[in-house]
Amino acid sequence: MSKAIIMEIRAGAGGDEAALFVADLFRMYSRFAEKNDWPTALVNSNSIGIGGYKEVIFEIKGKDAYESFQYEGGVHRVQRIPTTEKSGRVHTSTASVAVMPIATETEIKINPSEIRVDTLRASGPGGQYVNKRESAVRITHLPSNIVVTCQEERTQLQNKEQAMSVLRTRLMARKRAQELAERGDERKNQIGTADRSEKIRTYNFPQNRLTDHRIKKSWHNLDKIMEGNLEKITKVFDKLKKSEKDK
Repeated sequence: MSKAIIMEIRAGAGGDEAALFVADLFRMYSRFAEKNDWPTALVNSNSIGIGGYKEVIFEIKGKDAYESFQYEGGVHRVQRIPTTEKSGRVHTSTASVAVMPIATETEIKINPSEIRVDTLRASGPGGQYVNKRESAVRITHLPSNIVVTCQEERTQLQNKEQAMSVLRTRLMARKRAQELAERGDERKNQIGTADRSEKIRTYNFPQNRLTDHRIKKSWHNLDKIMEGNLEKITKVFDKLKKSEKDK
């Protein structure tokens, strides 16, 4: 298994509040990685300018990173009172998370004739150019129409290499999903399939509670969990995984 993963978090329903939730999840995962001494690197992000993200893609390197994060894939739902809400009404917003082991060049070979590489200027919040040179790279995989953009590295070459890594990883994830679909329900167990459309959790801030719908279990102290204290959750899934192997 790869010692590095790509995580993608995208805002769903809820407008600006969903984008702020993406930022909260990104910070939660980053802090958990930091506690485990797993280096993280931002691959690409789309900021809304008030501290939130429409999308954030990042890499985590660590021996057990995939084992710890593999059950985070799916739709995460948050229930809380937005800072912009004057009437005190609780809003519900969502964000989707994808977790993918990084694929190597030997695992996924990409024909150069099947990609289109475009260079563009890296942009920051509000469209301001953070780099006047065309250092950002957008790669389109023509057969699948998968598009990857990378602008966080300093040079065009570094961004291209990072974008190719993400493209290979997405293609590998797509291949595995197709294989899973062909096998039908064989892999659909109590933990779920990590499908991005599957609602897996609710973060209820008024009740300071996190609930995982797949295993019908809740944890309190949500405020501490959001600071990266995910150990209790990952341990439960580790035990479930081991019990499934023993069956």
